[in-house]
Amino acid sequence: MSEKEANTVFIGRKPTMSYVMAVITNFNSGDTKEVVLKARGRAITTAVNVAQVITRRFMKDLKVSKIGIGTEEVTPREGGDPRKVSTMEIVLTKP
Repeated sequence: MSEKEANTVFIGRKPTMSYVMAVITNFNSGDTKEVVLKARGRAITTAVNVAQVITRRFMKDLKVSKIGIGTEEVTPREGGDPRKVSTMEIVLTKP
């Protein structure tokens, strides 16, 4: 696994605090300077919550250095027409 992938937290259906702990663990292991939160669809709200909880309560020295939004085309498992899903990337950096 490359360093970029190791410092990426994919947001899904778990509770917010699970992802908060994953980010804190990433920053505390080694000399990590940046962690990327990636989310799609309904998980985007969880990603924003994770970023806010970390920067306001746990690691106040972290900054949100970049936010990227986009759209991915996803094909349903059962087949059918592909649909577009919103995506978001939030980059958290330590000074």
